[in-house]
Amino acid sequence: MTDAGEIIGVCSRNRLKSEVLSIARSAEPPIAVEVESVGGVLCVTVPDQHSKPYSFGGKFFLREGATSQQMSRDEIRKFFFKEGLIHFDETPCPGYNLGKDLTPEIWARFASRAGIPPNMEMETALHNLHLMKDGRMTHAGAWLLCGDITRYTLRAGVTCVLFRGTTNVHILDRRDFTGDLYSIYEDCMAYVQSRLNTALIPHAHGRDERLELPEEALREALVNAIAHRDYRSTANVQVHIYHDRLEIITPGGLPAGMKVEELGRKSVPRNPLLFGLFYRMNLVEQIGSGIQRIRDLCREHGVAEPKFEVSENWVTVAFPRATGDKVGTKLGLSRDQVEILRLCKVEQPIVALMEKVGRTNRTKFRDQVLGALLEQELLEMTIPEKPRSSKQRYRLSDKGKQVLQRLKGKES
Repeated sequence: MTDAGEIIGVCSRNRLKSEVLSIARSAEPPIAVEVESVGGVLCVTVPDQHSKPYSFGGKFFLREGATSQQMSRDEIRKFFFKEGLIHFDETPCPGYNLGKDLTPEIWARFASRAGIPPNMEMETALHNLHLMKDGRMTHAGAWLLCGDITRYTLRAGVTCVLFRGTTNVHILDRRDFTGDLYSIYEDCMAYVQSRLNTALIPHAHGRDERLELPEEALREALVNAIAHRDYRSTANVQVHIYHDRLEIITPGGLPAGMKVEELGRKSVPRNPLLFGLFYRMNLVEQIGSGIQRIRDLCREHGVAEPKFEVSENWVTVAFPRATGDKVGTKLGLSRDQVEILRLCKVEQPIVALMEKVGRTNRTKFRDQVLGALLEQELLEMTIPEKPRSSKQRYRLSDKGKQVLQRLKGKES
């Protein structure tokens, strides 16, 4: 082609074709190209390659705009992790000391959870499970056989936060869980269950408690977040509980080879070794069925399906909660709140209410229990202009009386 943009073709097509093919073969691994002559033009086609990354002369390059820049060591390492060519959970954990950190108590707890035969030697079991390689514990092993996971991976814990209202402005309660991953999962579920409303479902032999959101769906979402997160991230898994929703936020975005439209139909574990251990411990169901199972469980429970939001660095699943009149209608009130409504048929001071439901922290009780009932206008204050007055009393509002009547109807 001339400087004026006129196509003039090539003179030595065979020589140029050989040069192009030679350059393609010099890559590691070799690049597959298609070269053909079209009139006086040599047409070179480079199809999408499936063995990334490729190096030339032992160096890796990254395309930035119109130029190619040599990649640094950190960029190469990041690329390999991003493409799923190296799995962080399978790499050695340099901070784990097998002689000091792997105590008999920790091993006994793990062996019981993982179904390790009592007569199998510890080292043999760890090698068979690929948790120990060349005498060193892998990161997956360190996360499952520890007392405090943050000693080995600083942001590997899970943070649970209870907010007032529908924004993250006012924090009512926060807990950071940092044991081993199995214990973290169990502690987080206990926290979530204690902060959600519980319905009282009457039957012939009494009443059963029913969490406002399907427990199994929450378990599936939480274990997916723990198993599939990017443990190289400086963020941790977060569980946010709002008045109108519960969110589970996972750092790392989707793993390599996974597309948004494939959620619920395809599984690409970012941490395959860890995921396999969770499967062995019965924390996850059939591989690849998690998201669809969550949706099915929500439908069976009679609540809205969760919403999934995916970005480059985060995956968020949001479970809508029933609010307002729906809470009273479906009995989605905690046992403490139901008891308080019954007591407040006559005016009550806060100390009497706290004593009745066994609470000792006045601030938490006011924020977590009374606050929701006042916000939903089920209770009202006798001195609303002075919320903290020592003479303050609480009583049922007209709306609260209606909800209490519905509660009685459900229990009869």
